Amino acid sequence: MTQPPCSPYPSGLTGPRTVEERWEQFYRYGPYAVLTLSVIVGAVAADLIMTRTEMYAAGVLVVAAYGLQGWWGRTRQRTAPGAPAGVAYYAMRTLLAFALSWLNPFFAIYAALSYFDVEPLLPRRAVRIGLLTTAVTLAGSQSGGLPPASLMNWVAFCALYLVNTSLALFFWHLGMREEEKARVQVETIAELERTNLRLEEAMAENAALHAQLLVQAREAGVDDERRRLAAEIHDTLAQGLTGIIAQLQVVTSLTDRDPETARVHLERAAALARHSLGEARRSVHNLAPVALEHDELAGALKKTVADWSEQHRVRADFTVTGTVEPVHDEIAATLLRIAGEALANAGRHSGASRVGVTLSFMDDELTLDVRDDGRGFDLATATATPADRTGGFGLGGMRARAERIAGAVEVESEPGGGTAVSARVPLVRHPVNSTAAAPGQTPPARRTVPS
Repeated sequence: MTQPPCSPYPSGLTGPRTVEERWEQFYRYGPYAVLTLSVIVGAVAADLIMTRTEMYAAGVLVVAAYGLQGWWGRTRQRTAPGAPAGVAYYAMRTLLAFALSWLNPFFAIYAALSYFDVEPLLPRRAVRIGLLTTAVTLAGSQSGGLPPASLMNWVAFCALYLVNTSLALFFWHLGMREEEKARVQVETIAELERTNLRLEEAMAENAALHAQLLVQAREAGVDDERRRLAAEIHDTLAQGLTGIIAQLQVVTSLTDRDPETARVHLERAAALARHSLGEARRSVHNLAPVALEHDELAGALKKTVADWSEQHRVRADFTVTGTVEPVHDEIAATLLRIAGEALANAGRHSGASRVGVTLSFMDDELTLDVRDDGRGFDLATATATPADRTGGFGLGGMRARAERIAGAVEVESEPGGGTAVSARVPLVRHPVNSTAAAPGQTPPARRTVPS
């Protein structure tokens, strides 16, 4: 069927460009070859089906056909598809082919050209007319010549015309569909190229953003490490030095009156100094508190509460509820630091006579409560001033520690009503290999610490 005058494929592909060039060669030289072939075949059969007058008339029409083709060869390059010059060339060639086929049916070979270039020559609305007109010439030639000589010839002409028109329209519609498919493919390829370009731009932008995020993450890591070290120093060195100062103050006041008691306080101060030195080294290396080296969380908290009670001479009770389980090191260290800070605040500021510490194991949560019956404070003032009066981290530090492991710290207090600090963190269990059951044995039951 017809071939579009321009290739539907990108110019960078070798195959489609070759096909386009071949069609260009056919449009330029094909009509001469087809006309010459029809003249040769018609001349061979001229003596059998043509009179002398018809031969002369056919000769004149052939000369006119060659002249028409020569004119179109010079005009075609300057004529756009569907232009009036192309329509005129198609119409004159169709009429010449019809007249030649009337004189000699073998000239229908020349008339068949109108099937191949109907699309580039005629406007789209006139393509069907061109196909139906060409089918008349071909059906007449196939049925024995024009005009039909008998009823049988007329029947054959009608049947062949129907076949020719059906085939011509079918292949034309098929060509239109292929052209539409090719157009969609071109648009799809163009859209893919645009999408790839946008993707490359987005990837370049993402690379720049990634580099920026790396810088920000590095800066955030530095800031986080600074905050961690500051909190560790506050929870270890600052608290230890406060205890040492308190012990030395007692020694100063008792040196002359009670040397034995002064010696006990000096030993406590030395022990606090050694403990603070060990905690400082562990803070630098980001290790767990020393209290967790030999005890689990419950045992470490119990010892911490007992040491605080002995140091401050304040009654402090420690209670565990629920089923005690091994806790992840980070969770245990965080709760131990929060407990130490809460007890340190109670010892420095509350003037309490009794403190209670409760560790509660629940299904998926750990709760640490530190309560005292001291003088309390105004929460609004404490919230407006995150750092405590000694320059420490206080409540803000406890909240930051809990939030780092997806927990939270709540504080309840009022002047004269004591203080309650409650820390809630997720219960992340730590596997204990040493208590794992051997094959065929029952694993050890979990331990409940009595209140």
